[in-house]
Amino acid sequence: MISLGPDLGVRLYPVGRLDFASEGLLLLSNDGDLTQKVLHPRYQVEREYEVKIKGEFTNEILDRLRKGVQLSDGPTKPAHVTIQRRPEMQSNVWLRFVITEGRNRIIRRMCEAVGLSVLRLRRVRVGQVTLGDLKPGKFRYLNAIEKDSLLHPVPPAKPGRKKPVRRPARK
Repeated sequence: MISLGPDLGVRLYPVGRLDFASEGLLLLSNDGDLTQKVLHPRYQVEREYEVKIKGEFTNEILDRLRKGVQLSDGPTKPAHVTIQRRPEMQSNVWLRFVITEGRNRIIRRMCEAVGLSVLRLRRVRVGQVTLGDLKPGKFRYLNAIEKDSLLHPVPPAKPGRKKPVRRPARK
């Protein structure tokens, strides 16, 4: 058995995954309820990534990524994609993706579908839990607020929709 950290006295399981070429936030837990709430599509827990891409980047490509693209296993949901940094050279642009899907290699596949190559991919947030300045190979425990936010996720609001107003029942 390979040890990735100190013996904490409990068996931990990854909550989701990162592919070999990706880096960043990875949650480990022994709480099945928390794992279910983070991973099940019904809860729409957001995952945020910083992505360095290579390729001819245009506003049309940005629109396609935002609307969702067709992949071999079906269309993706719309993604919240913003330009994080755009150097003078158009070939390497940093994007910020916020998605609620957890399909295998989804961001790499989305970029590939629109003619872009991913040079670097870093997960920086799952729900309300952020990577912050945690260094590779290090870990920290979730605080009570972070754990509660994962156990009781609030789905992201849909643009242009307001919550229905609850009126008192008639007597």
